Amino acid sequence: MRRMMFGVLVALAGFGSSLRADEKPVRIGVTAGPVAQVVQFAAGLAKERGQRVDVVEFTDWVTPNEAVSNGDLDANLFQHGAFLAVQNARRGTTLVQVDPVGLIAPIGLFSKKIRSLDAVPAGASVAIPNEPLNGARGLRLLEKAGLITLAPGKGLSVSRFDIVANPKKLDIVELDPAQLYRSLDDVTLAMVNLTYLLAAGGDPNTALLVDRAADDQFVLRFVARQDRKDDLRLRRFIETFKAPEVKAFIETKLPGFVPAWPGV
Repeated sequence: MRRMMFGVLVALAGFGSSLRADEKPVRIGVTAGPVAQVVQFAAGLAKERGQRVDVVEFTDWVTPNEAVSNGDLDANLFQHGAFLAVQNARRGTTLVQVDPVGLIAPIGLFSKKIRSLDAVPAGASVAIPNEPLNGARGLRLLEKAGLITLAPGKGLSVSRFDIVANPKKLDIVELDPAQLYRSLDDVTLAMVNLTYLLAAGGDPNTALLVDRAADDQFVLRFVARQDRKDDLRLRRFIETFKAPEVKAFIETKLPGFVPAWPGV
């Protein structure tokens, strides 16, 4: 397990006259890339509204939850509900989503070798995440593309062993999610999460197929401990996150991402 490989990005510094000098900063964990960018923007807006926010950036998907669980952070924003449920069950934690506000980070099928799904050749190599949950999302997207057929009724527990029809005899390759975009130099097709695509400088408009479905279980939301979910500092920051300025930032600076909260 990688341990606390993160650098603290203090989004709000100093004691401006509009800030509440007696209020402890709220600490929010994020993963590097687009999610970090939007939270840092919201933190800057919070500063203008008189609140200090420390944005703590991580390089993995394990330590952000550990840091919330042990009290080092007030909350994090990087995961959807399906991933959180798996992590709670696996690690014995009871972290919860705090508010409906969130982001949809779409997934897509990308290629540097072909320009349409009709051009996928027989025996093509196709990369999906090696993490079971998102690997299942990749397989479901391949099925949506008409490239494979999966055994029915498996939901998000489906794996490559549940492929019941593979007419083009695709070679399914499982890779670390962060490596999928780079794998496009070697494979014919890859399922890439836009979080990684944008961080690597990729263009979401080149996707052969994108899944932007607003499936509630795949919305990235703020997560906290049960005893901190109603912390007034955290609630105050989340209200700032819902501001029109944040929505505009997402729509203009994070192409492909979708703001997801009531009233949007």
